[in-house]
Amino acid sequence: MMTIRDDHALAADLATEAGERLLRTRERTGFADSAALRAEGDRSSHLYLMESLARLRPSDSVLSEEATREERLDPKRLKAERVWIVDPLDGTREFAEEGRADWAVHVALWERGELSAGAVALPAQGRTLTTAEPPKPPSYEKGRFRIAVSRTRPPEFVQKLAYLVGADLVPIGSAGAKISAVLTGEVEAYVHAGGQYEWDSAAPVAVALAAGVHASRIDGSELTYNQADPSLPDILVSLPELATSLLAGIRDLHR
Repeated sequence: MMTIRDDHALAADLATEAGERLLRTRERTGFADSAALRAEGDRSSHLYLMESLARLRPSDSVLSEEATREERLDPKRLKAERVWIVDPLDGTREFAEEGRADWAVHVALWERGELSAGAVALPAQGRTLTTAEPPKPPSYEKGRFRIAVSRTRPPEFVQKLAYLVGADLVPIGSAGAKISAVLTGEVEAYVHAGGQYEWDSAAPVAVALAAGVHASRIDGSELTYNQADPSLPDILVSLPELATSLLAGIRDLHR
């Protein structure tokens, strides 16, 4: 019989191994042709995760960023009690840039209406954050704090929010790297409203919630997964001490 611990460990093991394989792909392929490197990283990591889950959890459904449209629309997934939500390579742009470490591999389990296990591997940083042993985020010391934003398309409203609440913006690559930065103390919050998908946040949100960090939509409502439409328009992840003021600031800006 599968146990909760088994799922935590499996998520961590799969994310870590996929990440190590991606590091080898980087080394083998090189950075001269970034499009080829991105394509090979996406393809090989997706195949490894799908084959591993089919072998180790044959009764479970899977939603992957690299799935076909038909696979995403499979009605069995919506009725399944256990659905693995994976992003084989979160941050393909950063993965294909030599020297960048802000990319990740996501493996999460959505079980009976909640995130029950998850892991975020940060291969180039040499670490995996997991619900098996959630990180302990640093406590917030009063004063200016830092908000992680997209390095290529920071939402204008987040720039206004930072001014309103007294925060500095820190550009970071992938969504998983940004949420992980909240958990490791590099920033205190992550706010995004430019549109994402379930696989962009399921695993890091699972770890964040297990660590006692606030994670919600920017209106304060819960993040829900395994929906027919896998798009998630916005997200807020922050140290719990900052959630109330950030949500209030967002409400003020949207009046």
